[in-house]
Amino acid sequence: MKTHLIQLSGILSMLLLTSFAFGQQKINFQLLDSDQQFPIVGVSYSYGSQSGISDAEGRLSLKWEEKTILYLNHVSYGRWFLSPEKILDAAKTGFSYRKETTIGLQPVSVISIKMTDEKDKKIVLSDQERLHHDAGAILMLNPVVSGIRKGSNFAFDPVMRGFKYDQLNVVINGIQTANAACPNRMDPPTSQVALNRIQQVEILKGPHALRYGIGLGGTINYIPEKPNFGSNPGTYGQISSLYESNGNIWRNEGRVGFQGSNYDIGVLGSYSSGSDYQAGNGEMIPGNFKRGTVGIYGDLQVSKRDLLQVSLNRNFARDVDFPSLAMDLRTDDTWMGSVFHTRTIEGQRLVSWTNSAYFTRVDHLMDNLLRDLNPRMVNASTPAITQNWGLRTEGTWTFEQGKLYAGIDHRSESAEGSRTREMLMGPMAGRVFTDNVWQDSNIQKTGLFANYMFTLGSSTLNASTRLEVNQAQALDPAEEFIQLNPDTKNTQINPGISLGWQHSLGKAWSLGVWAASVQRSGSLLERYINFLPVGLDPWEMVGDPQINPETNNQIDLVMGFEKEKVFAEVTLFGSYLTNYISSVKTDLNPRLPSSPGVRRFVNLDEALKAGVEVSFRHQIIPNLSHSLDLAYTYGEDLGLDAPLPEIAPLDVRYRMMGQFVAGKLQTGLNFRFVSQQNRVSEVFGEGKTPGFNLIDWDISYPLFTNLLLKGGIQNILDETYYEHLTRPIGMNKTPMYSPGRNFFLMLSFKFP
Repeated sequence: MKTHLIQLSGILSMLLLTSFAFGQQKINFQLLDSDQQFPIVGVSYSYGSQSGISDAEGRLSLKWEEKTILYLNHVSYGRWFLSPEKILDAAKTGFSYRKETTIGLQPVSVISIKMTDEKDKKIVLSDQERLHHDAGAILMLNPVVSGIRKGSNFAFDPVMRGFKYDQLNVVINGIQTANAACPNRMDPPTSQVALNRIQQVEILKGPHALRYGIGLGGTINYIPEKPNFGSNPGTYGQISSLYESNGNIWRNEGRVGFQGSNYDIGVLGSYSSGSDYQAGNGEMIPGNFKRGTVGIYGDLQVSKRDLLQVSLNRNFARDVDFPSLAMDLRTDDTWMGSVFHTRTIEGQRLVSWTNSAYFTRVDHLMDNLLRDLNPRMVNASTPAITQNWGLRTEGTWTFEQGKLYAGIDHRSESAEGSRTREMLMGPMAGRVFTDNVWQDSNIQKTGLFANYMFTLGSSTLNASTRLEVNQAQALDPAEEFIQLNPDTKNTQINPGISLGWQHSLGKAWSLGVWAASVQRSGSLLERYINFLPVGLDPWEMVGDPQINPETNNQIDLVMGFEKEKVFAEVTLFGSYLTNYISSVKTDLNPRLPSSPGVRRFVNLDEALKAGVEVSFRHQIIPNLSHSLDLAYTYGEDLGLDAPLPEIAPLDVRYRMMGQFVAGKLQTGLNFRFVSQQNRVSEVFGEGKTPGFNLIDWDISYPLFTNLLLKGGIQNILDETYYEHLTRPIGMNKTPMYSPGRNFFLMLSFKFP
C-alpha cells in the first residue's frame, strides 16, 4: 500500500510539474491562407495580457495562458478568434488556416442564395436559397432593401435607404451590368441576373464601395461561385423545381458541369411561368409571366499562374403583366457575356492582376395589345434596345499590414427606341404617330480608382477614392427636345472619396465609422427621356442633358458585438445631399391627351436621408437559433420642408430556426412587421399605406443523400396587404395587392 502511495504521489508531482512547465511554455504556429497556403502577414492579435502582430512568415509566438481566447484581426481576413482547444491544435500541427474575406470593412450585408457543401456534408437550405426568376426579389430577404413593383410577379426594382434606379450600382462580379431598355423599367438590371451560379450577394450600404463604380446610395454585387477544379475528371450538376399554389407558379433551374484539375465548364438553364394570383381579400391580380435563361460557362487554369473565366447567357421574357402601367412586356431578349483573366504573381508586393471585359444587349418590346380595353382608343407599342460594354484592369498589392486594390475601368451605356401610336377612334383614326423616346443616347464613363486597407494595432483603416469622367450625348435628338435643350452633349468629372475606421473595443465589442463624399451624373433616363410617363405619377417626363451631378455626403456609424453564440450590430447613417436629382411640374404640353402634364428632371438644392438598421443573431441551444433584423429610413426635401417620395416604412423581420434529426430536418418560422407609412410626398401624389403583419413557415429534409425536399406556407394568416413602393393600378389608384396564402413545394437533386 505504501508503495502505491509513493507511486501515486510521484505521478501527481510529475503532472503538477508538467502543468507548471506547460503554463510557461511558448506556443508557436503559422497563420496560413486556406486557399493559397501562403503566410498571413500583419495579423494583429490580443491574447490575455499579450498582444502583437504576426511576423513576415505569418508566425505567432505566445506564452500559453489556460482558458484564454486568442483574438485576431487582419485587413483581408476580418476579425476572428481561436479557442484554447484550437490554439493547442495549431501548436500541435504548427498551422492555423483562415479564408480571405473583406466584407467586414464597410457597412455590408451578405445574402447567401446557393446550397454549399459544408465540411460535415449536411444539406442546409434557407429562405434565401429558393428558386427565383428575378434576382431583384431575393434582395428583399433583407429589410435594408425594399422594391418598387410595377408588375405583380416580375421586375422588383431595388430601393436601398431611399436611393433607387441609377443611384444604386448593380453589378455582377464587380463589373458587368445592364441598362433597362424599357423606359418604365420593366427590365431593371437585377432582372437580368441569372442566379444559377451566383453564390452570394453583397449589399454594400452607402457610397463607400468606389472600387466597383459610383453607387450614390449603395452597391449590389452578385458574386459567382469560385472555380471548382477536381483532382480527377468528373461530372456534376443539379436540377431543382418549385411549385407555388397561389398563381400556379412553376420555377425550374439546372446545370451540368465537367471538371478536372485545370478546367470547370458547363451549361445552365432556368424556366419559370405563372398566372394571375389571389390576394388575401379574394381579389384576382393579373400576374402572367414567362421567364427563362440558357447559358454556358468555363473556368480554365491555363497555367499555374493564369486563370481564364468566360460566361455567356441568353435571357428571355414573354407576355408579362404590368397592371400598374399602360402597357405590358411582350418580349425581352438579352445577351450577356463576360471574360476575366487573372494572373497570380509570387514573391512580389503585386500579388495578382485581373483584366476583364463584358457586353450586354437588351432587346425589349412593350405594348397594350394584351389589354382587354372596351373601347380601345389606340394601339401603342415601344420597341427599345440598350447596349452596355465595359473594360476593367485591376491590380492587388499586399503589404505587411495592408492591401491595395487599384485600377482603371470604362463603361459604355446606350439606348435607342421609339413609341408608335396608331389612333383607332375619333377624327384622327388611322393616323400613326412616332415618338423618339430614347433619342439614340449614350453615356461613356471612364474611372480611375484605388482602395487601400491596412491594420493599425486593433484598428482597421479603409480609404477609397474614384475619379470618373462622364461623357453624354444624343445622336438622334427629337426636334421638340432640341427646342427645350439646345445642347444635348455634356462632359462632367465626378470625384469620390470614402474613409473608414473599424476598432476593436476589447474582446467582444467593435466600433466602425465611415465618411464619404461621392458625386454622380444623371442617367440616360434623367438626361434624355423624351415626354414619356415613367415616374411615380402619370405626368410625362422629359430629361435635361445639362443637369448637374448630385452629391451624397454621408456618415455611417456601426456598433458591433460578437461572442461565440451571439452577434449584434446597430448601424446609424446620415446623408446630406446637394443637387439632388428629382423632377418638377412645368407648363409644357404633354404628348398624350390622357396625361395631366409634363415634369422635367431638375436638381433640388438640399435633401436629407437618415436611418437605423439592426441585425441580431443568437444560438439559443445547439439545435435552435433566432434572428432579428430591422431597417428604417427618414427622407426630407429640405427646400420644400416636405417628405421625399418613395421611402419605405419601418420593416422588422424575426426568424426562429431549428435543426433536428441529426441536423437533417431544417425548419423556420418567420414573422414580418411593416408599419404604416404616413410620411408621403403630396407633390408627387403619393398615397399613405397601411401597415401589415406576415407569418411564413418552411421545412426541409434530405430524402436521400442528393435529394432535398422543402415545403412551406407563405402568408399563413392570408393577410390582405401591399408594399408601400408598389405602384397602384389605373387612374383610380387601386392597390396592387401582394399574394394571399401560398403553399410551396420544392425538390432539388444534386449529383454526384
